[in-house]
Amino acid sequence: MEKILIVDDSVVQAAQLQTILEDEYDVSIAHTPEDGLRLVGEESYSLILLDVVMPGMDGFTLLKKLQEELITRSVPVILITSLSDVENELHGLMLGAVDYITKPFYSPIVKARVNTHVKLYNYRRQVEEQSMTDQLTGIANRRRYDRYSQTKWHDAIRLRVPISICMFDIDNFKVYNDTFGHPAGDKVIAAVAKTASSLLHRSTDFLARYGGEEFVAITLGDPSQKIFKHLKKIRQAIEDLHIAHDPSVSKWVTVSIGGVSVVPTLDSSYAVYLKIADTMLYDAKKHGRNQVVWADEGMKQLWENN
Repeated sequence: MEKILIVDDSVVQAAQLQTILEDEYDVSIAHTPEDGLRLVGEESYSLILLDVVMPGMDGFTLLKKLQEELITRSVPVILITSLSDVENELHGLMLGAVDYITKPFYSPIVKARVNTHVKLYNYRRQVEEQSMTDQLTGIANRRRYDRYSQTKWHDAIRLRVPISICMFDIDNFKVYNDTFGHPAGDKVIAAVAKTASSLLHRSTDFLARYGGEEFVAITLGDPSQKIFKHLKKIRQAIEDLHIAHDPSVSKWVTVSIGGVSVVPTLDSSYAVYLKIADTMLYDAKKHGRNQVVWADEGMKQLWENN
């Protein structure tokens, strides 16, 4: 059932809206703007119904705050108001509201407008999800990674927790393609992605196809020793798939992995640490492949095979 949030200081009016919508939606109510902000940080909603006239922070101010937050920017907001003049309506629409419902409530109109905007929201989400998913592997694509990486980098700064950036590459993949053909190579890429994603399944883990046979992963909260150990398990799990390679280079398909862990600060750069992760990957490939090379928080290299 789709979740809807009503933010209205009037207990009576909020209850009226809930009665109109509760047969089709899971409805939550906040009677203050502050409670509304708290709830949108705790739950995912498909629509927010927002009263314009409230004591303290009014609906326009709350709408502006919602539009400034990445997590709620795309959630449609319908303003509830008795202010039916064109100037206020225009102001709300310019701030990002998708519609207006005026008091007193007429149940069929409320239902129709809510249903329309929930359907539009779900359609946009579906289109966006498809545009940010790699079609071969089903994991995130480079576009989604570009957005996610910056969000998580800022989360790590705000929370003062370690973030780990990991890059891995299928060893001797050109040789594999030349030997077995590109359709077989695509199956290998998909199998590696499936194995890695099955072991990077926490809400703080993220995996994307970076390009070709290369992948990038981001994890939040783990110190370098813990994530280094976990990435060694992923590398071994991929080798244990026992996908036959060209025997001139390797018995099985394997991956090389490089990464870095850091507790970032406001003056640190994600691009710099991504480059360090790429350098660790280069060292892993240069010194024999099928291994993990990591840079810990003190920039000390951790070698799986040393």
